[in-house]
Amino acid sequence: MVHEETVLSSQPPTHADTPVLLVQLSDSHLFGETDGRLLGMNTGDSLRRVVEQVRQEQPRIDLILATGDLSQDGSLASYQRFRQLTASLDAPIRWLAGNHDEPPPMEMACADSDLLDPIFDLGAWRVILLNSSVPGSVPGRLAESQLTLLERALSEAPQRYHLICLHHHPVPIGSKWMDPIGLRNPEALFAILDRHPRARALLWGHIHQEFDQQRGHLRLLASPSTCVQFAPGSEDFQVGNEAPGYRWLRLNPDGTLDTGVSRVTGIDFEVDYSVRGY
Repeated sequence: MVHEETVLSSQPPTHADTPVLLVQLSDSHLFGETDGRLLGMNTGDSLRRVVEQVRQEQPRIDLILATGDLSQDGSLASYQRFRQLTASLDAPIRWLAGNHDEPPPMEMACADSDLLDPIFDLGAWRVILLNSSVPGSVPGRLAESQLTLLERALSEAPQRYHLICLHHHPVPIGSKWMDPIGLRNPEALFAILDRHPRARALLWGHIHQEFDQQRGHLRLLASPSTCVQFAPGSEDFQVGNEAPGYRWLRLNPDGTLDTGVSRVTGIDFEVDYSVRGY
């Protein structure tokens, strides 16, 4: 298992006048067993392929964001596997929980690390990670403690630009079955963000597809899963035909950002629709 101190110490310092490069890995849905499959796809194998593509395409990463549903079965072994499968990426990494994640084993897997620390400063930016998961619920909600954390983190760094991350989508994405299982109190989130014009981007997972819109000063972004994709715009649950992938984000010192999605090639699998609840 990788030790975070080793990973952190290998990174050169970043300065406020230098762009920083982030990589988002989301919705890996790992099992404790190495042959675990979601809807017919081996999620460990697909994550391994995505990580290798990141290694080839991104020679220097300043931060990796794992934006929820790291696990499908909530087992300690699945979180240990996630750490092992991402250990080759030479960068600090931060996790946040999704609706499939189980807090006790997730916290146990992170006990010797800073993986769950919710604030990370780099370059001219502050990254804030929020926990929108609700035990036993697929939809999400930001508890009062998370809203307080957000307000404090924004207010304490007024000179920085801010990237805010969570698992659940806070806006409709145009999918009849997916829209009701997003964030249940987005108005509380946007009430805070609207007061802070240096909050420049809101990034999430959960929807297993790309999303990119502008809302005032906020860029709204979501990303592919490292395993199965969901078909955009679908009325009923439907698996998409695009490949697993990741999002990269270049945060510039002037508060702008560049971003894109990269997908692996050569993954073929037969969808098993007998598995529900993803």
